Amino acid sequence: MSGHSKWAQIKRKKAVTDAKRGAVFSKIAKEIMVAARLGGPDPQANFRLRFAIEKAKTSLVPQNNIQRAIEKGAGIGQEDYKIEEIIYEGYGPGGAAVLIQCTTDNKNRTVSDLRSYFTKYHGKLAEAGAVSWMFIKRGEIKIPNSSFKNQDEIYELAIEAGASDIDFSDDDYAVIITKPEELEKVQKNILAKNIKPNETQISYSPKEHIEITDIEAAKNIVKLLEAIEDHDDVQNVYSNFDIKEEILNAVTKE
Repeated sequence: MSGHSKWAQIKRKKAVTDAKRGAVFSKIAKEIMVAARLGGPDPQANFRLRFAIEKAKTSLVPQNNIQRAIEKGAGIGQEDYKIEEIIYEGYGPGGAAVLIQCTTDNKNRTVSDLRSYFTKYHGKLAEAGAVSWMFIKRGEIKIPNSSFKNQDEIYELAIEAGASDIDFSDDDYAVIITKPEELEKVQKNILAKNIKPNETQISYSPKEHIEITDIEAAKNIVKLLEAIEDHDDVQNVYSNFDIKEEILNAVTKE
């Protein structure tokens, strides 16, 4: 199955430290706010909010923080908090396409910061639509490999649950692929089979990959994506680059 994210692998190699936990809490809180703003504060009636809350709990976000984010996003008991979701697009070193999902209360600040990162690491922020066509929007349900006996078993279960496909390219988990509009239904069917996902989300998968063979370009694309992902307004970063293992090892050592 193609479309697996090389950036996801690199992030695990360059493990997130406890020092960044506060930033993780902030990003999840913003996702909860946007979900509550768009679909209301009831997680039973708002599946996006329900997924965000599940992610928050998995990341050990305190319940009080979760509740405050829901109320803030829904405008309960206080002045309405203006936050919106926006996607930015660009080209990284080596011609890699970059798609950035943000939640922000100040678009001018966000786009200015992102443009500076692209400039610093030899990329370019692009117009809307420039690279989004290179990605497929899809639902993803990540299942730890320890939760099933073999690939045939989980493949059959996923297809029976209504999935479109399943990706076994990661060493730690299988990714059940769904159409975005069928993600909630498939997740419910998976849970009914007594299998608990460790993450459920809407994601963007590259249709094809571009291989980066120059080590300097490889270093810069990794540094660019790290800088982008560390920004408080950025929720997710997607790219279509690929790097051979020997170059990746050299890059992630630094």
